[in-house]
Amino acid sequence: MPRPGSDAPPVLNLWKAGLRAVPADVWRRTDWEVLILADNALTEVPAALGRLRALHTLDLGHNALTAIPDEIGALAGLTRFLYLHDNRLTALPDALGGLDRLGYLNVGENPLGALPATLGGMAGLVELRAQRAELALLPDTLGRLGRLRELWLGGNTLTGLPAGVAELRELRVLELRDNALPHVPDALRALPLLRRLDLRGNRIEALPPWLARLPSLEKLDLRWNRVDDAADAVLTLRRRGCVVLT
Repeated sequence: MPRPGSDAPPVLNLWKAGLRAVPADVWRRTDWEVLILADNALTEVPAALGRLRALHTLDLGHNALTAIPDEIGALAGLTRFLYLHDNRLTALPDALGGLDRLGYLNVGENPLGALPATLGGMAGLVELRAQRAELALLPDTLGRLGRLRELWLGGNTLTGLPAGVAELRELRVLELRDNALPHVPDALRALPLLRRLDLRGNRIEALPPWLARLPSLEKLDLRWNRVDDAADAVLTLRRRGCVVLT
């Protein structure tokens, strides 16, 4: 580990280092820009995390964390990546909403059950991944993420999407595979830039006429639903060159 005051770059990579706790030396230097603690056996991260105001990338994925300290909300410089996936988190701190410049967030593969309403404060998000997170509902504040381009929600138990999703006018990719959707969510009709829509493994039997009118749709995956391969929307989309998998 670089010593404080050395000329080493402000990047600390402790990936697969066999850690059960974060070494105290990590917190003696506060100018880290990248901190990678992935693939260890960490069960907690101390509040000292909040002192690393220069961080733009933080990877805590693939650990055994049960909570994230509220001090994470003090990381104003966190603008690129935050990986919290594949832990044991049952809730996310409301303080995450203060990370309004963060571009990428992955909270998947945690038994979350819900996402905080403060998520809507993360206005800089371009990509959000919350796959296999035991989500049955989503907060309507999701619609405030006006810069969002990719939303990955596969492997949950969603039966619908909040109306606010209609405000995600920059959305290009929406992954909803392996949920419990009985129909194509109506909010999607307002998304002019949606290119890829993954609806595999849901409970959809019919397609709304407006689906064929989505102007940017290039790929629609409907496998493992009960949609008729000869449905009007399917035929119309195929005629215009959209790849439709049924």
